Amino acid sequence: MHEINRPLRIEKLIIPELKAGQVLVKVAYSGVCHSQLNEVRGLRGEDKFLPHTLGHEGSGIVEKIGAGVKKVKPGDHVVLTWIKGNGADMPSTLYRRDDSSIVNSGAISTFLTRAVISENRLVKIPKEMPLREAALLGCGIPTGAGIVINTAKVFSGNSIAIFGVGGVGLSALLAAKMRGVALIIAIDMLDHKLERAIKFGATHIINAVKQDVLSSILRITDGLGVDYAIESAGKKESMENAFQSVHDDGGLCIIAGNLPQGEQISISPFDLIKGKRIIGTWGGETQPDRDIPIYVNLYLSGKLKLKELITHTSRLQNINRAFDDLSNGKGARILIDMTGD
Repeated sequence: MHEINRPLRIEKLIIPELKAGQVLVKVAYSGVCHSQLNEVRGLRGEDKFLPHTLGHEGSGIVEKIGAGVKKVKPGDHVVLTWIKGNGADMPSTLYRRDDSSIVNSGAISTFLTRAVISENRLVKIPKEMPLREAALLGCGIPTGAGIVINTAKVFSGNSIAIFGVGGVGLSALLAAKMRGVALIIAIDMLDHKLERAIKFGATHIINAVKQDVLSSILRITDGLGVDYAIESAGKKESMENAFQSVHDDGGLCIIAGNLPQGEQISISPFDLIKGKRIIGTWGGETQPDRDIPIYVNLYLSGKLKLKELITHTSRLQNINRAFDDLSNGKGARILIDMTGD
């Protein structure tokens, strides 16, 4: 990324010598998500680190380790995640081009065929776990499912409304279904995404363009509102509706979506006095070394539908098209396949 709101460039970079606590990974798959889209489109404000690499979730195979690395060894299969886990925390690295000019990179970057990754952004996985599906365990699943399991601690008797059923929203829906939640309301603006939500276990759907969201939720819940609302659409009106949709006296709204830098939401303090609650989430309060192996086991036992989440797969040279598809709401989870590079 050289400029905000401009296409990404494919460039050859020189891999630096590993510092203590760093790991060289041959990347197999990388996820494409809205956080990166917002960064590319300049919606996160000023970018002081240009030019820099991108990508914060993926899977791959360890090729080399730096001094002091104990979590992984060469040949290990790993999930790459932006969420900090155990191990050394190496916040940045520098790549160079042939002309010696510098390209910045963070603790994790996955839009590379080979990437230098901080030890604490890696989780070893068994080799029977497919690397394609494993890439989803770096962000979308830990965030969406983590909100349900760790943040809200949703149980079977609860009701939940999920605003925005893209990657994070569908991950939350899957977790709610696994926990036996009887009432799962999916809200989105696109019919094909709502149809997909039904296949993943939504009991009710609301098209936010065609229906009044709040009155529809009240009708479905007999005027009570839901126990939990998860906002993953990243829109002002969606966040405000999510907060209003939870019931008084303990209903909880959890904000996972990203608004453009500087944009704010408005809520009534009286709703807070009535007992509605609103909080944010940091990656679904995930502890990667604890939680990612759980998701691996759930997938391998047939309880977690990861394969069905992947709707588009692109090559690295088509990265800009992948971002356009994401922006246009075409896919649930879009992956960059680098296994042949």
